[in-house]
Amino acid sequence: MAPPIHSTTNPWDQDFQPYTTIIDVRSPAEFAEDHIPGAVNFPVLSNEERALVGTIYTQRSPFEARKIGAALVSKNIGRHLETHFLEKPKEFHPLIYCWRGGQRSHSFATVLSQIGWQTTLLSGGYKTYRQYVRQALAQFGATLSLRVLCGYTGSAKTKLLQALQAEQFQVLDLEALAAHRGSLLGQMWQTTPQQQPAQKWFESQLVAQLKTFDPGRPIWVESESKTIGKIHVPKPLWENMGRSPVVEVVLPMAERVKLLIAEYPHLIEHPATLKQLLSHLVPKYGKRKIQAWYALIDAQQWPEFVEAILEEHYDPTYRRSLPRHFRQPQQTIHLDGLDPADIQRFIQTLNPEQ
Repeated sequence: MAPPIHSTTNPWDQDFQPYTTIIDVRSPAEFAEDHIPGAVNFPVLSNEERALVGTIYTQRSPFEARKIGAALVSKNIGRHLETHFLEKPKEFHPLIYCWRGGQRSHSFATVLSQIGWQTTLLSGGYKTYRQYVRQALAQFGATLSLRVLCGYTGSAKTKLLQALQAEQFQVLDLEALAAHRGSLLGQMWQTTPQQQPAQKWFESQLVAQLKTFDPGRPIWVESESKTIGKIHVPKPLWENMGRSPVVEVVLPMAERVKLLIAEYPHLIEHPATLKQLLSHLVPKYGKRKIQAWYALIDAQQWPEFVEAILEEHYDPTYRRSLPRHFRQPQQTIHLDGLDPADIQRFIQTLNPEQ
């Protein structure tokens, strides 16, 4: 006798512990936009098949669509069984979900249950999970104890946060989750830029990260903009950042220039692309200033160019934006450089309550 198919509405409360696998049976396009972290995609309809069934449903007949859909679903489930499930042990216990917890997930769960595996369905499917993400962002984003690290562009904030993390400080790296460096220079930080995630997938990864933090300890985060590339920082988290204590790090200009040239070698390797990016600043600064920057690029005077764009673009922008979005720094730490001794002094200089 086949075991019964169970259902759940909040598997994340137990961190999915009872389940050996989380199976997302939606189409690859739905899965790519967002999914439960750790889930694997075994689509019962491909992108094209899902579109076909939907078209038949609306333009011809729901009954015809169900017949064709059932044939396609059966074929795809059979292929998944042959290629991925024949070696699964009897104790295999998957959690299965689709868009609404409807026919697609029930079809897959029924077949696995008939084989003899214990299966559990996520009631409401992905929509239930998405509601949980929104609620978690509102809760965690608003209540976690944050500490904001700010500083001029080139102040090694990311490197310092990584050093804090290595010392067991809790660190939230929003730029890494968003796959984007938040400045003009950062737009081309790879020869082939890394594609940013969909907003929903960013939020899923963010919730998964926030759940790992100890709410009784502070969490360090960089003073990001409200948007990181095309990604929007969720409002509860952004507002929490705006009212949280701020620590500012200050590096000498020469050190900032050296750091940026080392971190962004494309400045030298792709000058034409750099000049194209700078052209977007013509309305703000006028052609004469942009041409002056172009001249430094053409002459390969890279330290002079980086210093000029810091002093004339980045630094004034920082001075205007910081008081609009964040509290005044309660502590300012001046570093001579970024040697291990400097970084260790930065960590030791932080106020004990931080």
